[in-house]
Order: sequence, then C-alpha cells, then structure tokens
Amino acid sequence: MVAYVIVDIDVTDARGFEEYRRLAQLAVAAYGGRYLARGGKTECLEGGWNPKRLVVLEFDSLARARQWYESPEYLAARAARRTTATFRMLVTEGGSSPILTDRQAS
Repeated sequence: MVAYVIVDIDVTDARGFEEYRRLAQLAVAAYGGRYLARGGKTECLEGGWNPKRLVVLEFDSLARARQWYESPEYLAARAARRTTATFRMLVTEGGSSPILTDRQAS
C-alpha cells in the first residue's frame, strides 16, 4: 500500500535551505519516492492550518518511506536544514478502497 509523507515547512534561511533541497531531492529519488506537491499555493478549507510551504511525497509503502527518512542520504539532508527551517512531518498509508461519490454512496 502506498504511503504519503506530508511536510509543513517554515523556511527561515532561504539561501541555506537550498543545500537541503538539493540533498533531499537526491534522497527521495534514491528511495523511489516522488513529489506530488512542492511549495505551491495552499488554501485552508477548515480549521486554522496555514502551512508556510507544503510538500507531499509518495512512496511505495510505509516501510519504504521510513527507509528513506532514516537513510544516510536523508540524514545528511536533515543535518543541512537544521538552522534553515523548521519542519512538521508525518507519514500515512494510502487507502486501498475506491472513493465513492455522493451519488454512488446512496
């Protein structure tokens, strides 16, 4: 089952953050991940969540996402971002059942 990594980033040093981006992209590719969303416009639909920069990654499985996160490649990226941004990150498994429209559900 696929897994999605969702990241809320507040960049505090844009110039320094570039090294993290370079290393992170290499690490994501090395573990078969792909970017679904990266820093585009966001709009809050409910609640008060207003991320500064939102990134969504997709991996083949929860295990593979964890391998990426704990990998030497991504550890180097994490070290590079230490003074350039704050992160909030989670991983979730994707659903395997089809999504029904309102019409189909009735």
